Formats: sequence, C-alpha cells, structure tokens
Amino acid sequence: MKNTYLKRVIDDVLEERLEMIGAIVIVGPKWCGKTTTAEQHANSVLKLQDPDKSKSYLELAEIKPSALLKGESPKLIDEWQMAPVLWDAVRNSVDSSNKYGLYILTGSTTVDEKKIMHSGTGRIHRLTMKTMSLFESKESNGKISIIDLFNSSDTDIEGIKSDLSIEKLIFAGCRGGWPDSLHKKTKKAQFFVVNNYLDNICESDASTVDGVKRDPQRVKTILQSYARNISTNASDKTIINDVQANFTNISQPTYYSYIDALKRLFVINNVPAWNPNIRSATAIRSSSKKGFIDPSIAVASLGLTPETLLYDLNTFGFIFENLCIRDLSVYSSPIGGTISYYRDRHGLEVDCVLHLKDGRYALIEFKLGGNGIEKGAKNLIKLDTLIKKHIREDKLNIKEPSFLAIVTGGELAYTRKDGIKILPVGVLR
Repeated sequence: MKNTYLKRVIDDVLEERLEMIGAIVIVGPKWCGKTTTAEQHANSVLKLQDPDKSKSYLELAEIKPSALLKGESPKLIDEWQMAPVLWDAVRNSVDSSNKYGLYILTGSTTVDEKKIMHSGTGRIHRLTMKTMSLFESKESNGKISIIDLFNSSDTDIEGIKSDLSIEKLIFAGCRGGWPDSLHKKTKKAQFFVVNNYLDNICESDASTVDGVKRDPQRVKTILQSYARNISTNASDKTIINDVQANFTNISQPTYYSYIDALKRLFVINNVPAWNPNIRSATAIRSSSKKGFIDPSIAVASLGLTPETLLYDLNTFGFIFENLCIRDLSVYSSPIGGTISYYRDRHGLEVDCVLHLKDGRYALIEFKLGGNGIEKGAKNLIKLDTLIKKHIREDKLNIKEPSFLAIVTGGELAYTRKDGIKILPVGVLR
C-alpha cells in the first residue's frame, strides 16, 4: 500500500500535530483514506472492524479498555467509535504519560457524546479529512499555493497554465476524490466506487450510524433532492416537498433525523452564511448552501455521466462550485481554513469567503467558464467596497480581504487591472 500511496495535504498537518498533543482523532467520510493515511504515521495498529478479532476486541474494551492501547506509539485505533469507552481510555493514558504522539484514532461517524465521559480537550486533537483534492489526485499541477496568496500579495501568478481540459475536469468531478478509484484500470471501475459508496449509505450506513432503521429509498430521495439543489440556498421545505412527492407521510422530525444521520456520516457538507454585520441582520441571508463532502455524490445521486454533463455545463457549474469548495477546504486546512458564503436581500452575493483562524480572509467567486468572470468580478468589488467603507467608518471590526479571486475551469492564471486574481482550479494547491 505504501508503494502506491499518494501524499495528502493532511499528512504534514498530522505529523506536526503529533509533536504537539497526545492523541489525534481523524474523522471524515468512509473511503476517503483516513486509515491508509494514519497507517503512514503509525507504528502499531488496532483495527476494531477486523472480522476475526472484532468480537474479542469489543469484549475486552468492556472489561479492560487499557489493554487495547498497548503497542508502539503512535498507535492507530481504527473505527474507534465501535467501542466509545476507548476515547476515555486514550484520554486517561495521555494524562498519565504526559507524552505527545501516542495515539491516532480514525472513524467514519460521529459518536453520541453521552457515551464518553470527557471531551478530550487538550488531550485529543480533531482533524477532519476530506476526499482527495485535484492536487492530491495529480490532476492539478499545484503551481499556485492558496497559502502563498494569503502570505504575500506579490505572489507571481501571471501566465501560469492549467493542464486540465474541461473534459478532464468534468471527469474528475464525476469520479470524485475517492482514493480507491484512482487505482482502477477502467473508467467504469472508477465510477463504481462512488456508486457503491452511495448504495452503502442508503442501504445500511444511514441506519447503522445510530441504530435507527431508515428507509433506503427515502435516503436516496433526500440525496437526489440535495443534488438537484446543490450549491443553492434551497430551503429544507423544498427538500421535504421533493421527498413527500414520493413519501407523503414523512414528517419534519423524520426528515431532520435523516439529515442528521447524513451529517454524522460526513455525506452532507453544507456551506454556512457569513454575517459580518455590514448591513442589518434582517438583510442577511442566513440559510446554508446545500453541498456534499464530494461532488461525485451529487453526480451519482442524479445518475449523471461525464458525457451528459459536457453538454449541460449549466448543471456542471453547480457541481464545479462544490468541487472548488472541497479543494479550497483541503488546501487551506494547514492554516485553519473554513468556508462560508455571502448573500443579502439587496442582491449582492459572493460564492466563497475563505477564513483563516488569525482573522484573515479572501473573497472568492467560482466561474466555470470565462463568460461569468465579469459578473463575478462585479460582485467581488461591490462587497470589497462595502466592507472597506464600514471599516473606515468604524462600523466593522475586521480586516480588509487579503485578496479577491475568481476560480475558473479555464487555462490561464492572471491578475486583472482591478487586482482580482483569475485562478484556474487546475493550478491550485
């Protein structure tokens, strides 16, 4: 496995954190590569899902959980949530030893906090892993670093070219960033990975995540409606109406139970609204944008193909936005990046506000083709002007944006006369 391992952005973050804290927990969707990545850094491994040993492991966890922690550090405990008592055992071990880099925990679902005694704050650090970005899958050449753009306004981007054609970009969005898909020999086999993932979510995982039986067809219908409304502010009522067209008896509490399960499985990844108090709170749109952890989930849910999307670029534009958000989340993760969007009732909207923990942020639009660049630039300048006006008037206690950018599906990177950076997604890292 190590011979075919493709380095992930999270590798350097994980290595750094292991020198700072006693234990790391890596969370994220199934099949995104958590275990494989953790194995690159572990010196011993405990896999609770091992069919030959799982029963014995779980029994021992109930009797003497500390016995499962023995082994050379860092010790990987895979799918630890199967025995939640191990969380407190790890926390206690870290407290007792006062050492760093002892454990790496991985899991594909969140755990009911009632099943653990302590939060682990200061002892266990949480890292969220996404599916692979285009740079990690070797489809972006990575010649422009998002982190460099934050650190230096003089970063030279002029004339840097992407090697990613529109056909290759669509294919990458449809296939998704699932590590296993990259090793398949045929396109059919590559697409099988996300379709198999989707079937597992609908048929079993949505129920096993918390032990509540859920109808696979309802799960599928909710995902289809989410996919139809990807990268939009569609309300939950819109999704519920879609579901009720097929299941008239679904109630709001039942619907939210399904949504909670999909969030716990890291399938849904909504984008929250940003409210910098530029205008009155009543003027700010606060609903989240619908999204997935990986754009391929939307494609598979709707039964789309690269061939159909090549002739429906309007639909792919929404999927492209989801892909860009995934990639920017990955690239900015070493410096604490989070993503929101801005939209108000006056009609002003910006697709992405990329925030860093130190208070810096960038305003970013996503435009698949060149036709939307002028509109995107207009929105960025309007919001930038509004922010700076309120800062000057002492009505807003934030920094000015570090940079303004439009991420495109095009070929050439350059800086416009108004200072806005045009960044092909195929050159980013």
